[in-house]
Amino acid sequence: MQESDSFEPHVHVRDLSAPGTIIREVDGLLRVNPPEVSTFAMPRRHRRPSAVRLAPGQWLQWQINHRFVDRCDGGWSYRLETFNIVYGPAAPDVFLGVPTRRVDERRALR
Repeated sequence: MQESDSFEPHVHVRDLSAPGTIIREVDGLLRVNPPEVSTFAMPRRHRRPSAVRLAPGQWLQWQINHRFVDRCDGGWSYRLETFNIVYGPAAPDVFLGVPTRRVDERRALR
């Protein structure tokens, strides 16, 4: 969801074997790799957390924030991305509770 479209939910379906996909099923667990980060995003993140493995029924919340500089006027824009990922069937309100695993990559953006 994005503020620019009044936080209207969007669904994206991707082939899990597609390049750049951060989710894979491995040995009965869901392996979630760190989300890709734009090379233009600040601050630079040279060290990223390792992949997270989820068992069926578990869910993960991964948050990461960025600052971007506009090439024309030098103005800054900010982005906070929150990935909520559940492995397997889940109730509609699954993401309203406490996640099984949480990765917080938020940083001070100055």
